[in-house]
Amino acid sequence: MLTRKSKLTLKKMASLFSVIRGYNIWVIVLAQYLSAIFILAPEKRALDIILDWRLLLIVLASTLTIASGYIINNFYDAKKDLINRPKKAMIDRLVSQETKLKVYFSINFIVAFLMYFISWRAILFFSTYIFLIWFYSHKLKKIFLVGNITASVLAVLPFFGILMYYKNFYEVIFAHALFLYLLILIREMIKDLENMEGDLITDYKTIPVVFGEKIAKTIITILTFCTLIPVYFLIEIYDVGYMDIYFYLSLITLLFFVMLLWKSSSKTEFLKLHFLLKFIIVSGVFCIILIEPSVLIHGKKLISTY
Repeated sequence: MLTRKSKLTLKKMASLFSVIRGYNIWVIVLAQYLSAIFILAPEKRALDIILDWRLLLIVLASTLTIASGYIINNFYDAKKDLINRPKKAMIDRLVSQETKLKVYFSINFIVAFLMYFISWRAILFFSTYIFLIWFYSHKLKKIFLVGNITASVLAVLPFFGILMYYKNFYEVIFAHALFLYLLILIREMIKDLENMEGDLITDYKTIPVVFGEKIAKTIITILTFCTLIPVYFLIEIYDVGYMDIYFYLSLITLLFFVMLLWKSSSKTEFLKLHFLLKFIIVSGVFCIILIEPSVLIHGKKLISTY
């Protein structure tokens, strides 16, 4: 039998897990390793990449930084989340704001310590990343359009940390990054539609709040069709092996997404659209294994000849 104190401790651990969104962390770790193996360093053996202790530290620092970002974001959004997500907010409040800040600063210190073993550039990169997450949560998030753009950039930034480590700057990587960025930007705007009530009360200047739901849907639709640009390059120009199946299915799903978008009007319906986009993004992580590394290596050689 668990004592009352043990039950309270478990509840607080579950609360902290909810705050840092631990259910997302494993996806980020998997995405970084698969990206390193199949996209960022296709010329290296998979085992060499997995056993690379420097890469392990960079991935660990990335996930810890993202976790600390969720904590500071939760700290500033406490009032808004109580309106938009009351059940989750009540679970999150089992851990005090003071404890959250202590964990936040402890995690950031650990990140800086880990990067000490890599290089001063790594320390600078992650210090900047940590600062940008805090500045976004504290100030930028409430600024019209800037909040959406910044949130999307911060979501893809960890992959650029690995990109800088391998120094493989070739075009196909940026096509992948653009597709992911657009999906995340669309998801951020869907979240704005989903959280309109809380944004209005807490004075967040989002597109739905400033211009209304119809304009927001129009912008989301335009961004959705913009995903055709990176997909065209990935399928027709660079060739990503069997992963083109994923991109074709993604385009079909996004067309279905746009149709549902214009029929949606309630928070529940927008939440479903949010999960649909999340499904596309997570599916993309697993479908990275469909890329033929030799294709990317050949593409890299072609680019280096110019």
